[in-house]
Amino acid sequence: MAENTIIRRHVLTADTGTRTITSVQAHEIHFAPGQKGGLHFHPCPVTGYIIEGTAMLQVDGEGEQVLPAGSAFFEPADARILHFDNHSDTEPMVFVAFYLLNGEQKLIEMLDA
Repeated sequence: MAENTIIRRHVLTADTGTRTITSVQAHEIHFAPGQKGGLHFHPCPVTGYIIEGTAMLQVDGEGEQVLPAGSAFFEPADARILHFDNHSDTEPMVFVAFYLLNGEQKLIEMLDA
C-alpha cells in the first residue's frame, strides 16, 4: 500500500430524522471494569465510538448489542437506554460520545429503574 494512501472504513450510518442540529459536543468517557451506565435517555441523538474495551448497549425495544473496540453506536433522541455498560468485569472501557445538539440541551437524563 502506498505511504500516502488514506483508508476509510464505514462504521455507522444513523438516521436522525428531520431534526435540526446546531452544534456537536464530543466527550471521552471512561468506565471502570464492570461499571454500568444506568437507565437513561438523551434529549438529543448520540453517536459514539468504542476506543478501548467492550460495551453492552440496549435501546428500549431492541436487542442487546455487544460493541468491541472499533465499533460505533447510535442512541436515538428520547429513547430509553436500558443498558450502556462496560461488558467486562476486568478491563476498563473508553468511548467517545458525540451529542448532536439543537441549541441548549441537557446531554443526559437519568431515570429511575
